[in-house]
Amino acid sequence: MPRNRAITLLSVGHACVDVYQGAVAALVPFFVAERAYSYAAVSGIVLAASVLSSVAQPVFGVLTDRWAMPWLLPLSTVLGGVGIALSGVSGSYGLTLAFVAVSGVGVAAYHPESARVARLASGGSHSAMGWFSLGGNLGFATAPLMVSAVVATGGLRLTPLLAVPALVGSVLCLPVLRELERRRSRGSSTAAVGRDDKASFVKLSLAVVCRSIVFIGLSTFVSLYAQQRMDGSGAAGTAALFVLYIGGAVGSVLGGSLAGRWDRVTVSRWSYLVSVASVAGVVFVPGPALYVFVALTSVALYVPFSLQVTLGQDYLPTRVGTASGITLGLTVSIGGLASPLIGRVADATSLRTALAPLILMPALSWLLFRSLPEPAVPQPREAAHRKDDDSDAALAPARPGDH
Repeated sequence: MPRNRAITLLSVGHACVDVYQGAVAALVPFFVAERAYSYAAVSGIVLAASVLSSVAQPVFGVLTDRWAMPWLLPLSTVLGGVGIALSGVSGSYGLTLAFVAVSGVGVAAYHPESARVARLASGGSHSAMGWFSLGGNLGFATAPLMVSAVVATGGLRLTPLLAVPALVGSVLCLPVLRELERRRSRGSSTAAVGRDDKASFVKLSLAVVCRSIVFIGLSTFVSLYAQQRMDGSGAAGTAALFVLYIGGAVGSVLGGSLAGRWDRVTVSRWSYLVSVASVAGVVFVPGPALYVFVALTSVALYVPFSLQVTLGQDYLPTRVGTASGITLGLTVSIGGLASPLIGRVADATSLRTALAPLILMPALSWLLFRSLPEPAVPQPREAAHRKDDDSDAALAPARPGDH
């Protein structure tokens, strides 16, 4: 199977999973309107999708470093869809939390193994991993449109229709898994050599946590905030959430392009600096200009996204699954833990007051990236042996343009 075809299938499958992460925030206005949930209550729903995912993703990452579990891809995709599909069926708040949590576990199980499979299918290409990440961003962007199209027409009782992408995604990954199994049976080696840089990985993880807090905070409340700013228009809220998500697709492609000219750390650092100004614009600039700053924020926050995934894998070359579980999962999910606090502040004061502290988060990410090195890119083990057992040469760092 050509590499481009394999990555395309995995990217579309990634979109079919991450649509359920975006669906949680997209369902928030409907829970408020149909069930009269408070800001704190809907924040708890976002928390339910995040907390189990936060705990589970590193566990799945460790497991995939020990054993290959490709069957997780179709199973976790279906699980993520079923949880969201059932979230609107019962009017019980407890059952809604439980179903959303089930979806979060499915998403948690998917990401570490899918990142490992994508790395194998791509041959370690950073640009290919960028396209894989793009699929997830498109899934996020599609979520508010999909949820609005389904739920706005018939209410929350129609959420079972939201299971369709899960069924599609579970089928699309199967040809890639069969191809990788054929490679394994032929004895093809894709293992990499390199040394773990744990200190840099910790700094990277903290930077991703800060990014996650601001992005999930905005994705949870930007729809309601736009409705307030645009005189209560539900369409205005859906449009703001769509802009926030679609900007991620633009940012991912732009990030891969910029990393071909400059190194990944430099590109990420400047992107976070731009994010400080753009988030401030979202919170404080009045009128329709809100959409401009939402778009700029989304692009700036997503330029480093796929770069951080490959950075994490290169900082921990001997534990790619663990690195993927943390950078794609744990650090992203942890952002949901801040949502209840934002909701409580919003209930006590206003949404603008609650969202203002988010301006500090990309500034902290920028500070952390200032001390990060561009890591050496691990080479396949078989390539290292061809260098006359010269281990120093085998671990030589790649030039920035080489990714």
